[in-house]
Amino acid sequence: MIVPANLKYTESHEWVRADADGTLTIGITDHAQNALGDLVFVELPAVGRRLSKGEACAVVESVKAASDVYAPVAGEVVATNDAVTNAPEQVNQDAYAAWLFRIRPSASDALAGLLDADGYTKTIGEA
Repeated sequence: MIVPANLKYTESHEWVRADADGTLTIGITDHAQNALGDLVFVELPAVGRRLSKGEACAVVESVKAASDVYAPVAGEVVATNDAVTNAPEQVNQDAYAAWLFRIRPSASDALAGLLDADGYTKTIGEA
């Protein structure tokens, strides 16, 4: 299972990358896409939508199941990756390249409560 050390993670299997402009890029982990199987549909939040931490804001659907994607931090959606709505299989091919949305966090310490790679690895039982 791939768990890049430069990202932060949630127990609900989202990854978070801090970007140079202060935004956060969010996607689902390799573990999540592997558990779901072949993705056939992705629904993303609208740009401009304000999210609360832990709010269900996107949906990924596979041939096996549909799963909510939760906002790892509070903030405003500033971009979505429309390429994954047109080709959901990109998430299966590389979960860390196929980001879902970007958020401008409401708080400067938004990453404080998230897991590091070691913490996430332990959460999924891969340690």
